[in-house]
Amino acid sequence: MYVIATAGHVDHGKSALVRALTGMEPDRWAEEQRRGMTIDLGYAWTLLPSGAEVAFVDVPGHERFMTNMLAGAGPVPAVLLVVSADEGWAAQTTEHVAALDALRVRHGVLAVTRSDLADPAAALAGARERLSGTNLETLEAVAVSSLTGMGLPELRAALDRLVSGLPSPPTDGRVRLWGDRSFSVRGYGTVLTGSLTAGTVAVDDRFELGQEIVVVRGVETLGRPVPQAAAPARVALNLRSVPREKVHRGQALLTPGAWHLADQVDVLCPAGAGERLPRQLVLHIGSAAVPVDVRTIGPPYLRLRLHSSLPLQVGDRAVLRDPGMRRVLSGAVVLDPAPPALTGRGAAKNRALELARVGVVPDAAGEIERRGVVPRALLTQLGVAGNSLPSGAVEEAGWVIGAPVWQRWQYELARMLSEETLRPDRLVRSGVARAEAVQRLGLPGQALLPPLVDGCPGLVLAGGEVRLRGRGRALSPGLARALAPLLALLESSPFQAPQAGELVAAGAGARQLRAAAAAGVLLVLPGGVVLRPDAPQRAAEILARLPQPFTLSAARQALGTSRRAALPLLEHMDRCKLTHRVDETHRACANLGPTGTPRPDPTR
Repeated sequence: MYVIATAGHVDHGKSALVRALTGMEPDRWAEEQRRGMTIDLGYAWTLLPSGAEVAFVDVPGHERFMTNMLAGAGPVPAVLLVVSADEGWAAQTTEHVAALDALRVRHGVLAVTRSDLADPAAALAGARERLSGTNLETLEAVAVSSLTGMGLPELRAALDRLVSGLPSPPTDGRVRLWGDRSFSVRGYGTVLTGSLTAGTVAVDDRFELGQEIVVVRGVETLGRPVPQAAAPARVALNLRSVPREKVHRGQALLTPGAWHLADQVDVLCPAGAGERLPRQLVLHIGSAAVPVDVRTIGPPYLRLRLHSSLPLQVGDRAVLRDPGMRRVLSGAVVLDPAPPALTGRGAAKNRALELARVGVVPDAAGEIERRGVVPRALLTQLGVAGNSLPSGAVEEAGWVIGAPVWQRWQYELARMLSEETLRPDRLVRSGVARAEAVQRLGLPGQALLPPLVDGCPGLVLAGGEVRLRGRGRALSPGLARALAPLLALLESSPFQAPQAGELVAAGAGARQLRAAAAAGVLLVLPGGVVLRPDAPQRAAEILARLPQPFTLSAARQALGTSRRAALPLLEHMDRCKLTHRVDETHRACANLGPTGTPRPDPTR
């Protein structure tokens, strides 16, 4: 099926021509039929001589209903442009063509109607002159009369040639169905109609509509129920358990999670380069018409703040219309539906320069280069995920990172580690905590740190820190020199814990002791007991020679130490499972073999 919209001035015979081609009445409302003027969108369909099905979206021609016209023509790739032979080109024809030109509609047929009332040559010549320089200047033209049937066979043949040359939209991609009409059918429920321009809709499909997920109960196309419909098509979708008041024109039925809902958008607007624009306009895209606040970034680039968010992607074409002047102001090409904030002096000027480098064709390489770091999901939502990534780009943990950003992160991480290990105020030299590295680099997520470290020769992620490969936690040279006498003392008398005054005299205050313990150089136990870190294993070897079980007093005498040091040491050995309590006063070594000899310590 193919979908074609009509266009042209009011009372130039659009609806009569559709009626003559299809045998159907496109005007649905009694008021339309009484006044002989299309007010809202109408629909009709027919078979062409080739057997191709074509559906017409009949739009109103009166200037007061321009919004309705754009709702019908916005999603449609081809037009049946109507100019009457007796009146010729008229005001609304100009506005309709301006809108179609802004939307870059270039496929269509020009029908000179009422050719039974006047020679069509003058109207045809005038239309050719007006269409010159627009995307519609090469339209095939046919003179017709809906009343007498003159030219209708030629028009059907021209429509056949038109549809045979229309591009085929993807049928397996994302769905964005702009709803142009909704109503309720007794016993059936709420129905949403629209022109399906890409993808496929089927019974039981789930879609986003507003803030909710809805389920398709039934699909109709050209008045027939079908299990599914593929683009291009006119469809009517029955939505399960959706109240009628929640569905309205301008909403879009969306593949869940596949579209970015934009409330700000940067656009290319030719009119923005040549005239002072009103501060508020109406943006027309698909069947939606949304007021927007206009900010000129730098001609011809605008930032639009939408009063209602819309599902937009890079390369979308829209119409900017001035409702006060009742005129189409310009076309607009969406360059960025997720733009950065403009903060700081010169931000707008720099943004305009950046946008000048952006193409209007969706391109993953351009998006990655411009953003530096972008979620893969956003690339899909912007319509560029299918494009190949630029050379050197990295994809990790759901993010795509441009080569310059990835290389800068690696350089800064390596420099950070070098600086940290040389800082004179560091008592322990090890690395940078994981969370600190993420924060200082400005990574958008912690999951990016492991692959970043893996790509840096000489760096390793261990113990919650990024470290230089082959280096553990170590004392700074100054602290190592200060503690050398204390370490020598503990080597000669491993269980004689120094008193507090001796520690202070050795330059081992609370901060220094914490650093030494973190580096694994000292073992600090409750009560201010300081020993070498291997003291528990060495004690276990000595205590294993005692008759088992043994008392605290026997252990103290065997180790040649005081009760002050022996008690916290034995409690620490209990926690390390080197010893265990037998009763209130006795312990036994946990690493004795069957014959009573110590097993080798697996930790040494």
